[in-house]
Amino acid sequence: MKQVWGNGEHATALTVAEMRAADAYTIAHFTPGRELMRRAAEGVYGAVAWHGRTAILAGGGNNGGDGYALAGILAAAGMPPDVFAVSEKLSEDGRFYREQAQARGVRILPFNGETSLSGYDILVDCILGTGFCGEVRGLARTAIARINAAKEAGTFIVAVDINSGMNGDTGEAELAVCSDLTVSIGYYKTGLLTPAAASYIGGLTNVGIGIVLPETPA
Repeated sequence: MKQVWGNGEHATALTVAEMRAADAYTIAHFTPGRELMRRAAEGVYGAVAWHGRTAILAGGGNNGGDGYALAGILAAAGMPPDVFAVSEKLSEDGRFYREQAQARGVRILPFNGETSLSGYDILVDCILGTGFCGEVRGLARTAIARINAAKEAGTFIVAVDINSGMNGDTGEAELAVCSDLTVSIGYYKTGLLTPAAASYIGGLTNVGIGIVLPETPA
């Protein structure tokens, strides 16, 4: 754990393991995971100047769940996005927000090799979370490449919590999303603040969701 300065406020950067432990501690003692996911999505919603057409690329796990929760919030605000499902392996909370998004009129489409991301003003990366490390494979690799191509064509790219493909501890990547804005959730991850990450991140901000750090013995 280390102290950093971000957005004019004193902040804390956590390793992936520290963030995982803080999540588990918060869920066990204070706030249900589903509520944390909603807060994360609300934080991303408030951090972006939404305009035009939006598509969210959602993977599995909590990062994908954040994407579906965000889709429902955008739909409720009169800006329903399209969601491209890069993975169907969702958590129970992720499935809840996927169903909520569908009930609010969000169009959910499977991502495949033929999927085009042209015609969107904003693309939101919710494919791979902070626990990822190694080489990106399969549909996730194709999706990241398509996002980066869209950025080159002028689409605004938002990465949720971390840029997909990036190592959360080191910031290193064999292939990663290049974002205009990365919205870190809860606490900055140490990898986001490294020189290795700088070439992938245009702007960086953090939104608090009420994560409580585990108490350490005196």
